[in-house]
Amino acid sequence: MTIFHPTWQKTQPQSGVRFECGYCGTDTTPSSGWSSEAIGPERGYILLCTNCNKPSFIEMFGATVTRTTPATKLGKDVAGLPKDVQILYDEARSSTSVGAYTSAVLTCRKILMHTAVEKGAKKGLGFVEYVEYLADNNYIPLDGKEWVDYIRSKANEANHEIAIMDLKQAEDLISFTEMLLRLVYEFKHRLIKEEPVEPDQ
Repeated sequence: MTIFHPTWQKTQPQSGVRFECGYCGTDTTPSSGWSSEAIGPERGYILLCTNCNKPSFIEMFGATVTRTTPATKLGKDVAGLPKDVQILYDEARSSTSVGAYTSAVLTCRKILMHTAVEKGAKKGLGFVEYVEYLADNNYIPLDGKEWVDYIRSKANEANHEIAIMDLKQAEDLISFTEMLLRLVYEFKHRLIKEEPVEPDQ
């Protein structure tokens, strides 16, 4: 994430608006930016994130933030991902920031297929077979089997039917995918980083 440091010109003091930055994910309460004239209870702000210094447009109704542009991506960063899985996971998360929830669901489906193949499943299998491979080879905890059925049904629904996915469905699938990627990749990645280096004999 690039931190943008140049000084913005003619900013005005701002306070009391809290939001999550769509660029870097920081929960921020900026002290500078610009505000519009209020129209009844509605007002707009352009505020500079306290972390990355990039501007977001904030729509307010009274004291409530109703929309931020760019919107926050769903999910969190996961360390230790293979390059292709990393690209797909970033794509799924970025899709949610622009309201492309069906695309996010389909990309999560693709992530599961890539993960299964990377962990030894044969290429060219069907999606359900890849999900079953991950479950049968204990990459998914026993208590996560209901989530497996859920992500399988939602991904198949988006792929084979004329169905539009909404925020709740995308959020659930991103959450499940994030959990799976942490179990399969991140925890092992952390152990490798923490292994002591043997001194030369």
